[in-house]
Amino acid sequence: MPDTDPGTGSPAVAVQVIVAENDHSFTLNEAALERILLDRRVRDSEIVILSIAGAFRKGKSFLLDFFLRYLYAKGSKNWIGDPDAPLKGFPWKGGSERNTSGILMWSDPFEISLPNGDKLCILLMDTQGAFDSQSTVKDCATIFALSTMISSVQVYNVTSNIQEDDLQHLQLFTEYGRLALEGSKAKPFQDLHFLIRDWPYPYQYEYGWTGGEKLLEKRLKIIEGQHEELQQLRRHLRSCFNKIKCCLMPHPGLKVATNQNFDGRLSDIEGDFKIHVEEFVSSLLLPESLVVKEINGTKITGKELIEYFKAYIKIYQGSELPEPKSMLEATAEANNLAAVANARDLYAKHMEMVCGGDKPFLHPELMQKEHDRCHQEAIQLFQSIRKMGGEEKSRIYLEQLEREITEMYGNYSSHNSAKSFYASFQTPLTLVVLLVALIIISKLSDLIGLESIVSLLSFGVMAVLASLVAWGYTRMTGKFPEVGSSIDDAALFIQQMMYRSKGLVVKADGEKKTL
Repeated sequence: MPDTDPGTGSPAVAVQVIVAENDHSFTLNEAALERILLDRRVRDSEIVILSIAGAFRKGKSFLLDFFLRYLYAKGSKNWIGDPDAPLKGFPWKGGSERNTSGILMWSDPFEISLPNGDKLCILLMDTQGAFDSQSTVKDCATIFALSTMISSVQVYNVTSNIQEDDLQHLQLFTEYGRLALEGSKAKPFQDLHFLIRDWPYPYQYEYGWTGGEKLLEKRLKIIEGQHEELQQLRRHLRSCFNKIKCCLMPHPGLKVATNQNFDGRLSDIEGDFKIHVEEFVSSLLLPESLVVKEINGTKITGKELIEYFKAYIKIYQGSELPEPKSMLEATAEANNLAAVANARDLYAKHMEMVCGGDKPFLHPELMQKEHDRCHQEAIQLFQSIRKMGGEEKSRIYLEQLEREITEMYGNYSSHNSAKSFYASFQTPLTLVVLLVALIIISKLSDLIGLESIVSLLSFGVMAVLASLVAWGYTRMTGKFPEVGSSIDDAALFIQQMMYRSKGLVVKADGEKKTL
């Protein structure tokens, strides 16, 4: 496994993107998340997010490191590696105490080429174990909810069997699925895979996917005489996930469970476990098996996922567990914000092509026409993106997009004006014209003997000359910018006084308009 992230040159590590605070709240590590999701390989790429969740000290991080081995080996025949090499990647250790806190994401995204030539990125996510002595019920539910909402494939790691309490831990989120389905044809969550670790009954259901599917079918079957609450739970689970599967995994062996110095070497792991972990990992990561992240039926890119992280973490920062409806509202908010970001980026891209930093000065009337065109294209893109929340919520974000485009246009106009020759030199030209006019009037006044006026005009000449020198100094050195701005304002005032007498008004960019 590489020691560095090929995209950044930094060490490839598990990065905490959701931080568990001491007061049992959760915060988003935006800087760390953006470093991963705005990476050039991820930013505009479709993504696969594989997460693993479940009770603490059940080998979640240990398992994820086999996924890392497979991905770094690019799925080669002997990807599982050297029998005597320690297992590295996501931090794990033996023992009875919690090791992972919050939600971690591997810093190195994996770019994959599909058989049709398309590319996408795989992201791996690890979660804090549930039901340890340091976590409240809210903590456990929050972590599970966040990882399920963000991932495209959620591996639910359980031990020995699928018990009713394992299903009940999913029940909180099935209500969200029911509400989401009222406004959308798409199911709220994507794939859920039960991974039954240390399966003790291979004589009843064999290890692997085949035995797992038989067990899952029995556990989720609705039978006559079953309590309505249990039937409802099973119906909701089926309706909330696109696909639910199950895999049965053998025990890795006593050396793994009892040796405190165990470091993941394959030579210490039972042969059955190695066979079935190879089968499990490769079956999820084969190109034809990858599940691209979608929300409301729309595929999500890396930069768009940032908005969903922000929206989802916000609803969990209160003192009580959120109502399912608030999750729906958060999804609609993130969905609309992502649409705003895409439309804003389109406007900026097209305006850069017209009047960006390396483009020449554009006449204000032509620039207005280009703005109208780019603005219309951005609005059309926003309206064409499928969004949750209905027309009323969409209208709020459309107004936000309009405000942001107006602000951006003001910035583009200011930068464009600065490129105008007249705008760049209107202050020195005004001062030179004023200086010449004062000198001529002074000479004429001297000829006719108006000494008092000559003295006053001479003072004016010196003041204008000093202003011209001061303006040039501030522009050349960048020092005392407030002095230069004051001189610009004075020059503009003089121009306005001159043109007002002609029925014109001059603006700061040099454009003249009839009064």
